[in-house]
Amino acid sequence: MEYRLLGRSGLKVSTLMLGTMTFGGKGSFAKTGNTDVEGARRQIDMALDAGVNMLDTADIYSDGESEEIIGSALDGGRRSRVMLGSKVRFPTGTKGPNERGLSRHHIIKACEASLKRLKTDHIELYWCHEWDGLTPVEEILAALDDLQRAGKIGYVGVSNFSGWHIMKMLAASERGGKVRPVAQQIHYTLQAREAEYELLPIAVDQGVDTVIWSPLAGGLLSGKYRRGQPEPAGTRKAAHWDEPPVRDVEALYDIVEVLVKVATHYEGATPAQVALAWLLTRPGVASLVIGARTDAQLADNLKAAELKLNAGDIAELEKISRPPLLYPYWHQRSTAADRLSPADLALLEPFLQA
Repeated sequence: MEYRLLGRSGLKVSTLMLGTMTFGGKGSFAKTGNTDVEGARRQIDMALDAGVNMLDTADIYSDGESEEIIGSALDGGRRSRVMLGSKVRFPTGTKGPNERGLSRHHIIKACEASLKRLKTDHIELYWCHEWDGLTPVEEILAALDDLQRAGKIGYVGVSNFSGWHIMKMLAASERGGKVRPVAQQIHYTLQAREAEYELLPIAVDQGVDTVIWSPLAGGLLSGKYRRGQPEPAGTRKAAHWDEPPVRDVEALYDIVEVLVKVATHYEGATPAQVALAWLLTRPGVASLVIGARTDAQLADNLKAAELKLNAGDIAELEKISRPPLLYPYWHQRSTAADRLSPADLALLEPFLQA
C-alpha cells in the first residue's frame, strides 16, 4: 500500500480507503448493501491487513446506522489502527428546517451526534458533504474552526463542490485565518471525467487533493457490464441506484472493452483493478474510496493498490475516455500552450500531445 500526503497537510493517507455506505442497509441505502456489524469487522480487518489507514462514512448513510456499525466494529484495538472520515450536510434523524445544510447550528449538532454514534472523541477528517449556498462560508469555516480547536475534528474537506465554491471557501479561509480544507471528495472515473475541467487543476494548484468516491462508477467499470450481455443481478444498478448518470452507454461499453483488454496484460488482474489503478496515476488524486457488497469484491479491489500500469496502457485508457475540450480550454490549447502551469496541464497535456 502506498501512502500519500493529503493536500497541504502532514497527514498521510493510504491510496485506498474503505467506504462504508454499504454498512447498515436502511432506507434507500439498502440498494448499495446491508453489511452488519460482524461483516463490518471482517471487512475492516481485511482493509487494515492490506494497509488501509482510513474509513470513510457519513451521517446520512443509512440514517446514521453506518456510523453506529463502525462504532461497534472498532473494538479489539481497531480504532487505534485506523483514522475516521465522516460528513455533514444532509438531515439525519430529525428532519426539521435547521437539521440540514452547513449552518453553525447544524454542523456542531451533527458532529456531536456523529462522535456519539462512532463511539469516539474525535474524527480525523470531517467533510462538508455538499455545497450550501444559503450559509455564508465565513459561518461554515468558523464552526469547523471551533471544532478543530476543540480537538473534535482533525482536518476539514469538502465534497461535491464546484470549482468556484472551493475557491470561495479557500479565499474566506485565508482572509479570516480559519481552518483550510485539505482535500475534496469527488466523483471521477474513466466514465466521468468532468472533474478534469476545474477540480483536478484546483487540486494541483491549491493543494486541495482529491479523494474519489465511487471510483468504479457504481460497478459499471467492474467488467460485469458488457455490450450485448445481460445485466448482472444483485447490483446497485439492478436495484435502480441512479448514481452516477450514464449519458452515453455506447461510450461506456467502449471503455469497458479496453479495461478488459488491458487487464489481460497483467497476471491475475481484473478490469476493476485496472480502472482503479488508472485513477491513481492522475494528477491531484490522493486516495480512492472503495466499498463492496461482499468480501470477495473488497478483496479484488484491494489488490488494485499493487497494480502499476505501463505507459502504453495508460495512454490507451486515456484516449478511449478523453472528454471534449470545452471553452475556454480549446482556445487555451491553441493560443496559450507556451505558458501553461502544471495545473493547466492536468487537463490540457493529453490534448497537446494528440
